[in-house]
Amino acid sequence: MLSDRGLVSDFLYRSPLAALRRLPKAQKKERRRFVEKDGGCNVVNSNIGEPGRYLDDIFTTVVDLGWREILLIFTCMFVLNWFVFGFLYWITAFAHGDVTFGSTATNDGGDLCFTYVNSFTTAFLFSVETQVTIGYGSRAVGDSCPAGMFVFILHNVLGLITSTWLLGMVFVKIAQGGRRAETLLFSKNAVVCLRKEKLCLMLRVGNLRHSHIFEARVRALLLKPRLTKEGEEVVVDQTEINVVHSGTDRLFVVAPVTIYHEIDQKSPLYDLSPDELAKSELELVVMFIGIVESTARLTYFMSSYTTDEVLWGHRFMECVSAQPGSYTVDYTHFHDTFPTPTPACSAREYEEKLDEQGQRRVVRFEDEIVRSRNALPLAAAATGHAS
Repeated sequence: MLSDRGLVSDFLYRSPLAALRRLPKAQKKERRRFVEKDGGCNVVNSNIGEPGRYLDDIFTTVVDLGWREILLIFTCMFVLNWFVFGFLYWITAFAHGDVTFGSTATNDGGDLCFTYVNSFTTAFLFSVETQVTIGYGSRAVGDSCPAGMFVFILHNVLGLITSTWLLGMVFVKIAQGGRRAETLLFSKNAVVCLRKEKLCLMLRVGNLRHSHIFEARVRALLLKPRLTKEGEEVVVDQTEINVVHSGTDRLFVVAPVTIYHEIDQKSPLYDLSPDELAKSELELVVMFIGIVESTARLTYFMSSYTTDEVLWGHRFMECVSAQPGSYTVDYTHFHDTFPTPTPACSAREYEEKLDEQGQRRVVRFEDEIVRSRNALPLAAAATGHAS
């Protein structure tokens, strides 16, 4: 195998303890990142200039708020609706003569707009009963008051619209695709080690539920600052890197799955050694996307890894074991890694060294063929002389 120390020079390898000592202590501090480990974006927008854009899409704006703000808006809109129409009922009854400052109508007889609505308090209670359809049986709209009928119909229409909008907003908030991601896991660290005789960047994803996720796939973006040839400074340069699992990007996440990125000539990590990687300002953003079996809704999850969270010369510990009749996943070892012999150089240097050693083996093999061919005439001559 190419990973054998007999084929790869010893200088490419460090002991596991030396690999752990490679990262300087100054690099252990937490670095600034664009995406948090839980998927939240660490970006603050400022000086937008046109805040009215958020009001043009008020539904999405409210859904993006936290639950405290949503419940406050929910309560305020209902109470405001009740107060407004309670006031309209009271004004209508006052204009109709049902309510006067000196005396009030307290029975259900006569030509009244609203029976048993004789003050602002009773009008407010009638507004609540109308919108939430409680119907205690005492207060009602009279059949000889067109103004009262109009306010009553308007209240029902607007109340229905308000209830539908608020309930729909709460439902969308509850059923957001990111909620399923609470039971999805990305490993705390990414690792770099040999797989298929090549350096690979690996990470692990797991599903804590028994329900499956279909058409699951993982995307990975490498974020880094970059200075162009024209002198333009790009603070966040996004480069998508290929990540696969066993040759495919469609995952079957019934057990923890290890995703890997092959560091080849097309990879932006091709020229980085462990020391250069530790000192760089790279950030790996990974996104999990799939369809939930139980709800048929799209779910997604996002996390990131800074260079402090990339362990060079480590491999993930196996957390799946075969039991009689089933398989068991021990999630206590989901994030665990262990040191493994790994080239302590960039992928370019590693491949160049392999090519150099391969050429040497080819030269030695050709020399042996030439010597064997030259030995044949001498052997034949010696055989003829003996005869």
